[in-house]
Amino acid sequence: MGLTNHSTGISAIDSGLIIKRQHAKDHVVALAGNPNVGKSTLFNGLTGMKQHTGNWPGKTVSNAQGRYTYNSESYILVDIPGTYSLMAHSAEEEVARNFLCFGRPEAIVVVCDASCLERNLNLVLQTMEISSKVVVCINLMDEARKKGIHIQPDQLSKRLGVPVVTTIARDKKSLPALTKAIQQVTQKPAPCVYQVAYPEPVEEALSLLTTVLQKKTHHKLDNRWLALRLLDADASLLQEIKSLLGETFLEDPELREAQEQALDLLAAHQITPTKLQDLVTASLVSASEEICKDIVSMDQPVYQFRDWKLDRILTSRLLGYPVMILLLAFLLWLTITGANYPSKLLSDLFFWLQDKLSALLLWLCVPLWLHDLLILGIYRVVAWVVSVMLPPMAVFFPLFTLLEDIGYLPRLAYNLDRPFQCCKACGKQALCMAMGFGCNAAGVTGCRIIDSPRERLLAILTNSFVPCNGRFPTLIALISIFFAGLTGGITSTLLCALLLTGVILLGIGMTFFVTWLLSITLLKGIPSAFTLELPPYRRPQIGSVLVRSVLDRTLFVLGRAVVVAVPAGLLIWLMANLSLGDMSLLKLCSHALDPFARLMGLDGVILLAFFLGFPANEIVMPVIFMAYLAEGSLIEPGSLTAMKDLLLAHGWTIQTAVSMILFSLFHWPCSTTLLTVHKETGSLRWTALAALLPTAAGVCLCMLYTGICHLWL
Repeated sequence: MGLTNHSTGISAIDSGLIIKRQHAKDHVVALAGNPNVGKSTLFNGLTGMKQHTGNWPGKTVSNAQGRYTYNSESYILVDIPGTYSLMAHSAEEEVARNFLCFGRPEAIVVVCDASCLERNLNLVLQTMEISSKVVVCINLMDEARKKGIHIQPDQLSKRLGVPVVTTIARDKKSLPALTKAIQQVTQKPAPCVYQVAYPEPVEEALSLLTTVLQKKTHHKLDNRWLALRLLDADASLLQEIKSLLGETFLEDPELREAQEQALDLLAAHQITPTKLQDLVTASLVSASEEICKDIVSMDQPVYQFRDWKLDRILTSRLLGYPVMILLLAFLLWLTITGANYPSKLLSDLFFWLQDKLSALLLWLCVPLWLHDLLILGIYRVVAWVVSVMLPPMAVFFPLFTLLEDIGYLPRLAYNLDRPFQCCKACGKQALCMAMGFGCNAAGVTGCRIIDSPRERLLAILTNSFVPCNGRFPTLIALISIFFAGLTGGITSTLLCALLLTGVILLGIGMTFFVTWLLSITLLKGIPSAFTLELPPYRRPQIGSVLVRSVLDRTLFVLGRAVVVAVPAGLLIWLMANLSLGDMSLLKLCSHALDPFARLMGLDGVILLAFFLGFPANEIVMPVIFMAYLAEGSLIEPGSLTAMKDLLLAHGWTIQTAVSMILFSLFHWPCSTTLLTVHKETGSLRWTALAALLPTAAGVCLCMLYTGICHLWL
C-alpha cells in the first residue's frame, strides 16, 4: 500500500516530449504550477530523483520525467516548467501548455503556494478547462502556518469538484495523500468540475463554436476550451492544434462559418481580440477571488512584514548595489579563506603520493620514459587540477546555493533590471548571468526563461563574459601570488577577495557594454517588460544545499576537469619530449605563438595553454606549469610560493599577471559551453560569434593595457 520511487527511466527532455514507459499500463501524470511553488521538490520526493531546485522562478526550463509506484500501479511523473497561465507568453509557458493540452496526461497535479492560493487558482481554473482529471496540491503549508494563513481544503474541493490535498514537499510524510488522490483521478475522473463563467457575449460566441466542435474533435480536446482558443487565435497554439487534429481541421467550411459568426457577434459588442483576452483574464481573477472568499483566512492582514523590511534594504536604489557588491566580496573572502588550508593539505598529500608512486614504478623497473609520462605528465596535471580547483569550488558552490535557497537571486535580478533595460535587454538576463558563475553552459541553457528571442540571444552571446567556476581558481591563484601576498593572513585574504570582486565587476560591466553594443547593431529592438515574482525569504535546506552543491556541481565539474586533464597531461609531456629537428614540439608551438602573445603582454606558452585548455578552462594553469616544468623545474603541486618562483623564473612580471587575469576573464568559452550555444541557437554563425566576442574583448584589453605599460613604464 506504500509509495516506492525509482531512479530508472528518467531523463531531462524538451517540449518534444517522449514518454519513456517501462510498462504499457504506466499512468502519465503531469506536474504543473506557478514558478517557485515547490514542484521540483515534490518531483524529487515522489520519484527519488535530484531534479535541481531553487528559491527563484525559472529553475525548470524543460520537461523532466521520473517514475514511482503506488499500490502496485506505476506512474510516470512529468515535471513541466512553471507557468502563470496557459495563455503562453514565453518558451517555457509554451512547453507547459503544449504538454497539458496535447500530451494527454491521465492526471494533472496543479501545485499551488498556500501563502498565495488565490493567485495560483488562476492556473487551476485554466487547467480544469482542459481536463477534469485534476488534483489540486496546496504546497508550502508550513510557511502558510507561520504567516497565520488558514485554508479549508475540503471546502475548496467541494467548490472545484476535484480532489484537493495539502502538502509540505520537504516532508515525505505528507505525500501519501497526494499519491492517493492521483490514483483516484486516474481511475475515476471528477464527474462535474467548476466552470468559469465569462461575460454573456463571450458565452454566446463559445456556444456557436462548441456546437460545431462536438461533431469534429472526437473528444481529443475539450470543446469549450478549444472554442475559446479559436477566438483569441494564438498562432503557435493553432499550429499545435493542426498537428493534433490534422492540417485541414481549421479549414473545415462548417467550422470556419461558425468561427466567423462568433467573431462577428463579439465585434457587434465591440470585443476585440485584445479585449477578449482581458475579459477572460478578468473572469478568471474574479472566479478565483470568489472561490477563496471564505476558504482562506489570515490572522494578520500583513503577513510579509519581515520580507518587506528586508526588501527595503536589499532592493532599494540607495543600498541595493552596495549590499550586492559587499555580499559578493564577503562570499569570495569566505571562499578564499576556506580554501587555503584544505588546498595545502591536498597539495602535501599529492606530493607525498607522487614520491610513493614514483618509487613504486622505479622498483617495478618501469622504463624511464613511461615513468615520466605517467608521473610528470598525467599525474602532475591531475594533481594540480584537484589540489587547486577542489577547495574553492567546495566552498563557493554551497555558499552560492545558499543564496538561491534563501531567495536573494531574484532580488539580484530586480536590482540589475534597470541597467539591462538601459542596454535594451531584459532583466531576467541577470538570473542567467548568475547561473553563469557556476557554469556558463548552465547559464546558456537558463536563457530559456527569457521570453523574447532577441533578448534570449543577447543573453546567450554575453553569458561567458562572467567567470565560471573553471576560471575562479586561476584568478584566485594569480591575485594571491602577485597582488595579495602569500602570508595567508586576514589582510591578505581580504585584499584578494576585494581584488577578485573588482575583476568580477569588470566582467559584469563588460556584459552590459557588449549587450548594449549588440542591441544597437546586430540585434536591434525595444526591450520587453520584465515581470518577476519575488519569492519569500526561506530558511535554507542545509542538507539539500550540501548534497546538491557537492554532488551536482563540485564533483561533476571536477570530474569533467580530471577527464580532460589526463589527456592534456599526456599531450603536454609528448609535446615536450618529441622533437622536430633540435627543438621540441612544445617549444615550436610556443615560439610560433610568442610574437602575437607578446603584443598582449603574455608569452607563447600561456597562449598555447589557453588553446589546449579549450575542452575545460580548469586546466589552463596546470598546462602552463606543466609546460614550464617540461624544461626541468620541479615544484610541489599547489604551493603558491613555489608557483610564484616558477613564474618569475620564466619572465613573469606584474604586467604579465594583469594580462593573464584579463585574458582569463575574457577569452573563448569552453567546448561544452559552445556546444550548448549551438544547441540553443541552432546556428553556427551565432556559435562562432559567442566565441569571437569575449576573445576580441580579451585581446583588445590585453593589447591596450600592454601598450599603456610600454608608454608609461
